Amino acid sequence: MRDFALEVYFSKWEFKAKYHMTASDAESMPLSTLRAMASEEDKSGFDELWLGYTETRGSADLRRAIAATYETLGPDNIQSFSGAEEGIYAAMRVLLAPGDHSVIIVPNYQAAETIPLDVAAVTGVPLREHEGWRLDLQALESALRPNTKLISINFPNNPTGVVPNRETFDGLIDLCRRRDLYLFSDEVYRMLEVDETRRLPQVADIYERGLSLNVMSKAYGLPGLRIGWIASRDVDLLQRLDRYRHYLSICSAGPSERLALIALKARDRILARNRALVRQNLDTLDAFFAEFAHLFEWRRPDGGCVAFPRYLGPGGVETFCQRLVEEAGVLLLPASLYRSELSPTPADRFRIGCGRTNLGPGLEALRRFLQDGGYA
Repeated sequence: MRDFALEVYFSKWEFKAKYHMTASDAESMPLSTLRAMASEEDKSGFDELWLGYTETRGSADLRRAIAATYETLGPDNIQSFSGAEEGIYAAMRVLLAPGDHSVIIVPNYQAAETIPLDVAAVTGVPLREHEGWRLDLQALESALRPNTKLISINFPNNPTGVVPNRETFDGLIDLCRRRDLYLFSDEVYRMLEVDETRRLPQVADIYERGLSLNVMSKAYGLPGLRIGWIASRDVDLLQRLDRYRHYLSICSAGPSERLALIALKARDRILARNRALVRQNLDTLDAFFAEFAHLFEWRRPDGGCVAFPRYLGPGGVETFCQRLVEEAGVLLLPASLYRSELSPTPADRFRIGCGRTNLGPGLEALRRFLQDGGYA
């Protein structure tokens, strides 16, 4: 598999740049803050934890808490992983085999296409950039083959932040059901919709061959816990995922499971805080990009905590982002890091984050860079 371009770039700059302006997670919190949200029973569960192995499936109480975030599922419908990345890897390895075919939307999180490409044939279906990143069901259906086994989606989308309308989403479910396809749905940004009426159902709740991927990292803002999961009605498939995990992390860290349980019990409070922060930051970004409309084309994301503006200025977006991080310490992700092997992708955009509290100082540093560098 080719290098994970985004992570290679982050390994160079994420902890060196003064202003991390392209983070894909919501604002995190100190351990003490999360622990203060716990009941006395859950505090004791964390403090008195025996530091041995945990269940490969995930502890029973953690899976109950995860299942409670779904409308129709129970703990037997949950398989835990060490982060979402492990879930993607395991699912693609278990579901696909040589001779199979899968379809994935573009642009995407690179692992969603690179991993299946290492196993089977893959076709990319681009979101319609000039139609507000619209998901084209006709194009999706045209991409299907007799050996297609899987469609993979991610909404709210990384990096565009788009969420399709309910009619399109229901049409996708109908297409998968008619063709008896698995639908792998990356839902890590769900619950951070700007307009909550746009929130889509979780695929595992409404489709018998659906897999819903989620994690504590993104909407919850707790990536340090490394707790993710896949939810599905197909318990036989979950058992296969469980057995595949034996060759990966084997199980999650016990302290992380206890802390994830605390966070899930406080989920309404945590998610409300993060939604409010995203909305506040989007208002700030609206004003900033209106100020520099000659340099950027801005579209508010429908959900999640990243957006994908177009750069209109001199020198191209790659040079702009490189100069910006080297000279001003402001980190953005240029379009090349979202290059797809499956379909052309925009070459003039960059990813900016809107889920953290450092947006103001970062934008001020960006403003100074534009003014001092002659861009303004």
